[in-house]
Amino acid sequence: MKRGTIRILIIVATILLFGLVLSQVFWVKQAYEIEEKQFSYDVTQALMNTVSTIQERHQDSATIYDPVEKVRNNLFVVRMHDTIHPYYLKSVLRSEFSKLEINEEFQFSMYDCFNDSMVYCEKVTPTKVQKAQQGEMPPFQWSNDGHFFSVHFPERNEALWQKMQFWSYSSVLVLLVVTFFAYTISIILRQKRLSETKTDFINNMTHEFKTPISTIGLSSDVLQKTKPGENPERIHRYAKIIHEENSRLQSQVERILQIATIEKEKVSLKKKEFDLHEVLQHVADTYALNVEAKNGKITCDLTAKKHLVEGDKVHLENIFSNLLDNAIKYAAEKPEVNITTRNEGKYIAIDISDNGVGIDKAHQKQIFDKFYRVPQGNLHDVKGFGIGLNYVKVMVEKHSGKLSLKSETSKGSTFTVKIPCLRS
Repeated sequence: MKRGTIRILIIVATILLFGLVLSQVFWVKQAYEIEEKQFSYDVTQALMNTVSTIQERHQDSATIYDPVEKVRNNLFVVRMHDTIHPYYLKSVLRSEFSKLEINEEFQFSMYDCFNDSMVYCEKVTPTKVQKAQQGEMPPFQWSNDGHFFSVHFPERNEALWQKMQFWSYSSVLVLLVVTFFAYTISIILRQKRLSETKTDFINNMTHEFKTPISTIGLSSDVLQKTKPGENPERIHRYAKIIHEENSRLQSQVERILQIATIEKEKVSLKKKEFDLHEVLQHVADTYALNVEAKNGKITCDLTAKKHLVEGDKVHLENIFSNLLDNAIKYAAEKPEVNITTRNEGKYIAIDISDNGVGIDKAHQKQIFDKFYRVPQGNLHDVKGFGIGLNYVKVMVEKHSGKLSLKSETSKGSTFTVKIPCLRS
């Protein structure tokens, strides 16, 4: 599937999911408001019926306009003409709330305008009655003109959310769907990138193998057409070409086998004690002729006082060979490579610096990923499989070491390897 098609599908699916989330938020809000309004209406109706019942009992025919006032979503104040007995008020409230199926715990209190104080407060539950202290009612401003009683529902919020359990569960389900979608998209994109990097790896590998194979084939044809004893210098030259190209092929195969071995987690380190400075000097000497042929130079400043390490000598040589090879390949016309060592705590730190093209910050986090190569359009000036730095990272970690990179575009790169060193 093309990248553009995947992008369109992701955008469409994201818009649909965003619409689903907005719809869920809207309906949850609507359900909350409807439930709250219904509760407020039922309580107001029950309290108005309570006022009517009390007036009938007291044979009070005077009309009380808007006797019920909603102070908060769980607190209501009712205005009366006369004082009433608290037990009678409790009985009427229970009866009227029961008729409208209001089964929540409530607390009522009575206010006496003559002494300007709350004279009674009691908590009522569906199963029992509990005498409450005067200060347990939530504070609000009583009017000193008339008689009042208030009704407070202390557990209103908990009861409201219990009635909205369906919406709570559906919201959790929507959240899980969105999370799963985001995870699926990340997996798809990761697999797409992996597929692209593997395709690039196969293309690079094919190109890398094609050149030496073609050279070996042409040299073999020339040798086949040359009679024995005729032009020995020519035979020697083409035999040397075949040998060099064969060594090149063998080197490429070894690199692929290295990464295949790591992928299967079959690496067994043959650790032994050795001098890391000797390994670094040997690797530098190996590449010295290649650098001098390009009018460049390799300098070694091995000043670490503790340079004995315990590790796999072959793999550590491969680590520094890979880093040095990259430094030379990506260097300027006259490569300048510096190798320095120093001690940092329990580690020996090895810096390999070059004057190459550098690596942009956008690619530095991915540079150690398997098969990853910094995009350079359709240019193929520097060949490779994108497995060398991944091998370096894995092997440094297997030696309990650390690997870091400092680089700026057009200013070169510095790779720092830290390996635990022995105390003595």
